[in-house]
Amino acid sequence: MRILDEKRDKSVDRATILLTRSEAQELRDSLDLLLSDGKGQHAHVPDEDFQKEITIAIYTPENLNEFNQRCQKLIEDNC
Repeated sequence: MRILDEKRDKSVDRATILLTRSEAQELRDSLDLLLSDGKGQHAHVPDEDFQKEITIAIYTPENLNEFNQRCQKLIEDNC
């Protein structure tokens, strides 16, 4: 698991995510889609007023090149 604080450009070791029921359902649906297509794409899960967003992706050693340089560094070095 890798978590990036994009605003501060720092790796995060622990995060608490509090969701409404509809946001949790959207996160679940997005994860189901990512797991079913097997392509390692990403998904965005916004809050109801689009002010906050969780971006989720599945990474493997085979699809690292699909990520930007910053995410590649985070995945490889966890920093």
